[in-house]
Amino acid sequence: MGILDTLFGRTKPVKPDLDQLFGVPSAALTLEAAAGFRPTGLGSVCFASVEGGAFDEVERQVRALLDADTERGGVPVEASKDSYGYSWLLARHTPDELPELVNDLHAVNSELEAHGFGPQLLCSLVGFRDTDGRRPLALVYLYKRGTFYPVCKRPDQQERDNALEIELANMLKNDLRIEPDLSRWFPVWGAPGMEE
Repeated sequence: MGILDTLFGRTKPVKPDLDQLFGVPSAALTLEAAAGFRPTGLGSVCFASVEGGAFDEVERQVRALLDADTERGGVPVEASKDSYGYSWLLARHTPDELPELVNDLHAVNSELEAHGFGPQLLCSLVGFRDTDGRRPLALVYLYKRGTFYPVCKRPDQQERDNALEIELANMLKNDLRIEPDLSRWFPVWGAPGMEE
């Protein structure tokens, strides 16, 4: 970065740091103790699909990697597309297997990145619910920013609880790198792993 960049307020983009995902189990303890949100055992990775055999092969490898434990009772990964045409891979674990879920999400991101498809990665999310089960929460990791933000729905409404999201972000700032630009806190309605 040069002196002109500094003078004009331009900053270097943050590089993705997939190891930030390993902070989620610590953040989960904070969420449960301070706000009553518990992991659901669901997590997903969102990416822009690319046409072509190379991408299809990598996607098959990722699914095979995550499905390796199905013979021992594991749940196969589920693939879907949303209304915007983005692809999602959903991993399921029991709520007490959060470290294993995070490992799966890290593996998907790492595999796509290692094969040159990092630019297609958009976000990963880990699902939570409040103690009465009415309010879904997702911790969303923005791949290109290397940061997290919470998305919380008001009970029985298709509306975000922005005040709670800010409160949760402040609670989690010692556990996770929180996205400072609120305009990047995109809603993820209907995302696999958030509302199931």
